[in-house]
Amino acid sequence: MNFTLTATDTKSSARCGVLETSHGTIPTPIFMPVGTRASVKSLEPHELTELGVSIILANTYHLYLRPGNDILRKAGGVHRFMNWNGPLLTDSGGYQVYSLSDLRKITEEGVTFRSHLDGSKQQFTPENVIDTERIIGSDIIMPLDECPPSTADREYVQTSGELTIRWAERAKKRFVSTSPLYGHSQFLFGITQGGIHADLRTISTKALVDLDFDGYAIGGMAVGEPAEAMYRVLELSDMLLPARKPRYLMGVGTPENILNAIERGVDMFDCVIPTREGRNGRVYTRNGTMNLRAAKYAADFRPLDEGFDNEVCRNFSRAYIRHLLNVGEILGLKLCTMQNISFYLWLTTTAREQIQNGTFTEWKNDFLSRFNSNEKT
Repeated sequence: MNFTLTATDTKSSARCGVLETSHGTIPTPIFMPVGTRASVKSLEPHELTELGVSIILANTYHLYLRPGNDILRKAGGVHRFMNWNGPLLTDSGGYQVYSLSDLRKITEEGVTFRSHLDGSKQQFTPENVIDTERIIGSDIIMPLDECPPSTADREYVQTSGELTIRWAERAKKRFVSTSPLYGHSQFLFGITQGGIHADLRTISTKALVDLDFDGYAIGGMAVGEPAEAMYRVLELSDMLLPARKPRYLMGVGTPENILNAIERGVDMFDCVIPTREGRNGRVYTRNGTMNLRAAKYAADFRPLDEGFDNEVCRNFSRAYIRHLLNVGEILGLKLCTMQNISFYLWLTTTAREQIQNGTFTEWKNDFLSRFNSNEKT
């Protein structure tokens, strides 16, 4: 994988880089909208491109169940299937192992689970997850891991982390013994675990670094732990991970989480917040968030974020979008989703510019102070 650092912050571990894939170049720090089932909800691929999205995330678990490997193979991979020409990252399904705990059993071999769709018995192993991601054809793929809950005791986190290391070894072996199916390169990231325990996180990170993955994901965060505990893990990871490889914080998060993680050396982010909250009428602006279903916006004909140069703010008012939401028009959900993705992309783009200008820390503190103090109801 060709990942080049282009700038570093002198007051923190924040950095800018360029990640090259067969489907395009990704500037970092970067936010990846979530397209779990080969679709970022309510938006077409060309609209994502127009918003400035450079990479999206899809989920191996969901694509494996529907449409299934056979259909994806016949389609020539998920890029062709969904008509997305940009880079794509797939999670391995490890988070679903965590979230569907009542439907699965974890063994050394892998995970046996019941489909949440029809109850059918399925199995994921480190090997067949790699095989599925070869069929999906994503540019960046994740190995099978276990994500222990934040309430797990130390013994469980240790045992789980050791299992994830052994699974990572098997996944890497399968990856290097197979080839991409559609003529473009694929890259495999390792996923560190260990919860919030510094010694266990150190063991996991060092073991995965020794396996020499193309990049590294920091897993097991945003599962209920305090934010400060997550930041301590990121500071430790910053010291342990190789500087010349990309770092991805999985499933995070809020604007504050993202900026504090960038400050601690993280390059890549994904989260469902922009799309999920957009569908519920909660929108993000540079001056805070707002719940557009509130009555106070009924006759508010200003744009969502005055001076913000995107299609939503140029063309539609708060009152109109509130009307769409309250009468159940799909366009309302779409416009809120577009606004939120635009905001998250603006956040990481602006962070990148501030790092390059040497003003990241001051900008981050000023922005978060204003954003948090102006959060709307």
